[in-house]
Parts: sequence; C-alpha cells; structure tokens
Amino acid sequence: MGDASLTTELGRVLVTGGSGFVGANLVTELLDRGLEVRSFDRVASPLPSHPRLEVLEGDITDTADVARAVEGIDTVFHTAAIIDLTGGGAVSEEFRQRSFAVNVTGTQNLVRAAQQAGTKRFVYTASNSVVMGGQRISGGDETLPYTARFNDLYTETKVTAEKFVLAANGEHGVLTCSIRPSGIWGRGDQTMFRRVFESVLAGHVKVLVGSKNVKLDNSYITNLVHGFILAAEHLVPGGTAPGQAYFINDGEPINMFEFSRPVVEACGQPYPRLRVPGRLVWFAMTLWQFLHFRFGAPKPLLEPLAVERLYLDNYFSIAKAQRDLGYRPLFTTEEALQQCLPYYVELFERMKAAAGEPLVHAAAPVAPEG
Repeated sequence: MGDASLTTELGRVLVTGGSGFVGANLVTELLDRGLEVRSFDRVASPLPSHPRLEVLEGDITDTADVARAVEGIDTVFHTAAIIDLTGGGAVSEEFRQRSFAVNVTGTQNLVRAAQQAGTKRFVYTASNSVVMGGQRISGGDETLPYTARFNDLYTETKVTAEKFVLAANGEHGVLTCSIRPSGIWGRGDQTMFRRVFESVLAGHVKVLVGSKNVKLDNSYITNLVHGFILAAEHLVPGGTAPGQAYFINDGEPINMFEFSRPVVEACGQPYPRLRVPGRLVWFAMTLWQFLHFRFGAPKPLLEPLAVERLYLDNYFSIAKAQRDLGYRPLFTTEEALQQCLPYYVELFERMKAAAGEPLVHAAAPVAPEG
C-alpha cells in the first residue's frame, strides 16, 4: 500500500473531451486553480477564451492528432468517450467498431502517446458499470471482478480500456489510475435529466419501475471533479493512486425515482403511483433492442442497462477513495439539488418550448450516465 501523504503538483494538464459535460467542468476547475490547460476534442469548444487555456480540435483515433495533444503535457485527464448504452450481442458490426475505435483504440493511442511524450500522470474515466453485470451490488468495492456479461457497448469498451490503462501503470514513467463515476449530474448536464424530460414530454412512461427500496448512487459533477483532481495529485511514486481504480460518487445511495422526484415536480409534473416489476421491463427492452438492431424496429424507450439500474441495487463504497485520496463529497445531494434545480427547470422549459406540445402528466425513470 502506498503512502497517502505523498502528493504532487499537476503541471501542464490535458483534458480530452474538454467540450463535454465532465471535461468542461474539469477544465474550468483546473483553470480556477491557476493551471495551464489544453482541451482536446473533435468539436469546437464552448469554453470562453482564457489566457491559460489552449483549445485543440482533433480526433482521438488519429495518432498524429493525439501526439500533438500530449506534447508538453504533464498530466492527462481522459474523459472523451462515446456513450453507447445500447448494443451488446444485438448490435451491428459497424456500430460496434465505432465504439471500440473511440473508447478503446483512442484510449490506447493516448496512453502510448503520453508514454512517448514524457507525460507523468494519466487519469482515465471508466464507469461503475465495469463490475455490475446485472447483479445486485450494495456497497460494493474495488475488489469486485470485472463483469463478463455485456449488455451494452459502453460497459464492454470501458472494461477493455480500463484494463489497458491500469496494466500500463509505470511503463515509460507514466503513472495511471482510473475513476469510476456513477450517474453524473449537475448544472450543465445534458444527459441524465434530459432523458427524463424527453420521456416526460413524450408521455412514454406512466409507471415507476421496480421496488421503491432499490438504490443506486450518483456523482454530482463538482464532487466528481474534486475526485479526479485528488487522484491525479496522488499519482506519485510511492503514492496510493498508481495502478488503482476508484469509485467516486456522492456517498448517498438513493432510489432513482426519489432522486428525480423533486426535479420533475419542480417542473410541474406529478409522479405516477403504479409500479411494475423491473425484470419484466428489462426483458421487454432487451427483446426490443434485439429487434431494433436486427430488423430495424424503432429504438427501445429504455436501454436494458438503464432498466437494470432501476430495479437492482447498484451502489458502491467510496471508502477506498477516502482512505487513499482523502476524498469527501464537497456537496450533499440535498445541497447540490438546491444549486441545480433552477438549471433543470430552465432546461425542461426549453425542451418543452422546442417540443411545441402540451405536457403529458408522467414521470420517467432516469438512465444514468457513468
């Protein structure tokens, strides 16, 4: 076991996926701390100009672009990824190749380029789903084995890439670790509650899925960014983080419907009362997904992975991150919701206006990212 008191400065930092929700928040925090930051993404950055921010557009699957991105960099935060929660055995080969090219080959490109460029630290963004595999997990920790059951491409690619990153720890002087978030949420979120609102506006879901006692955990964006930076600071010879994976979440397991209730109700939408068995919904969505990929049926309303997170306990301990990194969530769920509620209400109103249709009174399950 390493020494948790050993830490280091981050030096010049690269954030891949700097235009995304996680990446943009990470870039902003690093700049606020006085660091020089390079954002690398395939699309133009929405970030305002800053004297210590360099924005580089490029493709993570292109080795020349990646080499330019890591040149002169001391610490890499790799957040770029394609989030394909559909897939698994039913997916087309073209769809599969696209996900692997970005999430796996792109990660390998980045690690190898960092090794050649003399980079010292590499923090990878994985997911709690790398150990889930459709089983009930209550307070699971990092000793859990990787799942070998892949019902979605995102999990499969994250398992493959995380294994590569951790196996590369110490090679050519680059120390690596991996962060496993849960459902990521907060101001700027365009995934978790957007999906909730899409279902609300469409009236697709009029029931609650699974037992009210089922819980999972989430990662408030400010807490997650805090965990990322702590992990990087502990990537030092003799330290605790090299070669390790960490669950970073809010430390407050909660039923997903109860978590989303205040947000949906703040948008003027009542919750349904009827509950249906989660396993039944999972089976229906799995069959629907198969028909979608094999026979061109419409895309299922929910991905099977999202359904699993609604009817199976899936929450993870942050004890290892507390011990090794000194991680403590900066905000409780209640405090974070108070900060984010105006943003989510505004997002809902924008989506409602864009839809141009009267609302259907229905609540929707959340399909978490992470």
